Amino acid sequence: MNSSRIAAYSEMIARLPEPPWRREDLLIPELLLETEPKHRLQLYYAPYDDVKPAAQVMIVGITPGFTQMSLSLQQAKLDLAAGVPLDRIDRRAKLVASFAGSMRTHLLSMLDELGLPALLGIKDSSELFGERSELLHTTSVIRYPLFRDGDNYTGHQPKMLASELIRRYALVDFAEQLAAVPDAIVIPLGKSVSDVLRAIAEGADPVNSGGHRLDSAAVQSSSSLLERCLLDFPHPSGANGHRKKQFEALKDEHRQKLERWFGARRLI
Repeated sequence: MNSSRIAAYSEMIARLPEPPWRREDLLIPELLLETEPKHRLQLYYAPYDDVKPAAQVMIVGITPGFTQMSLSLQQAKLDLAAGVPLDRIDRRAKLVASFAGSMRTHLLSMLDELGLPALLGIKDSSELFGERSELLHTTSVIRYPLFRDGDNYTGHQPKMLASELIRRYALVDFAEQLAAVPDAIVIPLGKSVSDVLRAIAEGADPVNSGGHRLDSAAVQSSSSLLERCLLDFPHPSGANGHRKKQFEALKDEHRQKLERWFGARRLI
């Protein structure tokens, strides 16, 4: 799994102009991690390296968008100026930016309706982004902000596992995060993320899109993965007009899975 890159990028972040930022301010060569010309993809750095091994809930998106990239870098820039230790900057920047805006509002409403706060012993789901943030690990299948010709990558063009770059992040980096946070219920935002989880559970090969891992131990360790995933949980974006219908269709199933998961944890 990637270690934090904040030290390598701290001087660059400190030199960024004052926000608000436009795309041309942040989608710059100094923050570019890699490209995939075949699919016109560009991957940029933002402080999203923090992992919380003891978290009880893992919420997974596709990739941070430009808004989330901006918020995380803005918080990192403020913290660098204030002398916040580097080992705290990743966590603070990521917490501020993760699923920010109306998306977070919709997400928290659904989690409250599933009864998650009672299972965690908290008042409501908003505490996961506040005073009880230690319970929550937020991440994405593609850890860093990914763009297609400068536009937010949405999981469709190309399809996620059709890209070598995305496949590597999904089936190696993201899979390692799942293993590093073993006691968390996993909430995938949207069908694309659920499909990646299914591919990991099936032992999909990170390199060959037509093959599968032959490491039986890895496949066996993944066999229980889907037991802790709320598969096909709807994406909370306001652009998802079917969000409420999708949520209602699986609400009882997801509520039961949450109760089984946290009930089993209490018995250990």
